[in-house]
Amino acid sequence: MAEFSQHRGKRRGGEVLGGAVDFLLANARLVLGVGGAAVLGIATLAVKRLIDRATSPRDEDDAKRDSTCLEDSWQELGLLKATPRLQPQPRPAALSQPVPPPAPSPSAPEGPADADPPTSPQLCSPAPSMCLTFQEKLLAFERDHVTMPVAHVALAKQLAGDIALELQAYLRNKFPELPFGALVPGGPLYDGLQAGAADPVRLLVPLALEPGLWSLVPGVDTVARDPRCWAVRRTQLEFHPRGSSPWDRFLVGGYLSSRVLLGLLRQALTASVNWPAIGSLLGCLIRPRVASEELLLEVQHECLDFPVAVLLAIAGAQAGGLLLAWPLEGLAGNFWLQDWYPAEAAQLRALDERDAGTRRRLLLLLCGVCRGHPALGRLGRGPLTQVVLHLGEQEAHWGEEALGERFLQALELLIGSLERASLPCHFSRGVNLLDGLREEDVDDMGYALYWGLRAPEGLL
Repeated sequence: MAEFSQHRGKRRGGEVLGGAVDFLLANARLVLGVGGAAVLGIATLAVKRLIDRATSPRDEDDAKRDSTCLEDSWQELGLLKATPRLQPQPRPAALSQPVPPPAPSPSAPEGPADADPPTSPQLCSPAPSMCLTFQEKLLAFERDHVTMPVAHVALAKQLAGDIALELQAYLRNKFPELPFGALVPGGPLYDGLQAGAADPVRLLVPLALEPGLWSLVPGVDTVARDPRCWAVRRTQLEFHPRGSSPWDRFLVGGYLSSRVLLGLLRQALTASVNWPAIGSLLGCLIRPRVASEELLLEVQHECLDFPVAVLLAIAGAQAGGLLLAWPLEGLAGNFWLQDWYPAEAAQLRALDERDAGTRRRLLLLLCGVCRGHPALGRLGRGPLTQVVLHLGEQEAHWGEEALGERFLQALELLIGSLERASLPCHFSRGVNLLDGLREEDVDDMGYALYWGLRAPEGLL
């Protein structure tokens, strides 16, 4: 009985509101005409439906129907999320024609039979990006996200040179007894290998070691058994006792400790150098990155931001490499890391000059793609450079028109290296550049590269 009364009340309210609607429409025809009255009627009925839904209790059938619609919506959303993104294909000519005008209503008279034929189809005019090949998309990505403007390169070089001069003057005043060499800025920015402003400028702080008092010991011949590292041993102690060299204060177990030197320089960069004064003099903001294990400076200019890596270095390692003071762990904590960057840059330059190739551009593209990817960002410049070097020595076409094909070959080589968990160094086969990666990281990178090889546009 209550349900019947409820439905009866609904009908009575609907009759009252319907009468009001009819009254409004009857008077609206006089003012707005037939078309305006129709629009007003539709709007009024919509408002009536909203009022009924807000004021009347819901039936069980309505609740079930709304629940079913909600479940269908979530299912459709799940299907949309689960569906893989397909590579856009050029639309056929029949679908590329301009959209025809809407068909006339049945009451309207039909047009003449000899109407003008439709215009010729214009292929892909609504969406020209769908017609681009992967090669063209790769070149567009290089132009928009990899290539650094010439003015920014010149500005970064000027600021890095000025910072090097200021830091060199500080070190000579702070540690006059330590024979540091001239600070030299370098790195990808100076070798045409800068993939955007994220790559740090390398500011080398060379140590001038006395000849005859120091010898370099390969890491495989030490207790660390690490082919990446070298130990710097103090020699001639019987003729030149401890204290004869200013570097003897940094000895640990008869070896020059990179860890102790890093601690000294870190304290100076973070606590002693007046970076606000230097930044105001150079027209920029300079701040040391305290949380990083490396010695990094953040340089912020109104035109660009870039990091500067301060690297304590020793020359004289094999194959023209450098030894860097690097935060290593375990038994190699006091050793020096072998740096292959100078040899890598020279080798890539020589290969490109031999056949006017694009190996360095391929490296920049790989660095740009990996840096912006959540999983591939763990691949640093070192492994990517070695991949390009392995490919670069193959007798293949390295012109610009083959850049897309070489990019896909690099992805294949990376996938194979991750499957084997081995990427040997081009200059020292005993060094595996994938050592230290966790199994989860290898799986994530392999999965991303696999799907990137199937749909490479998704990486750009």
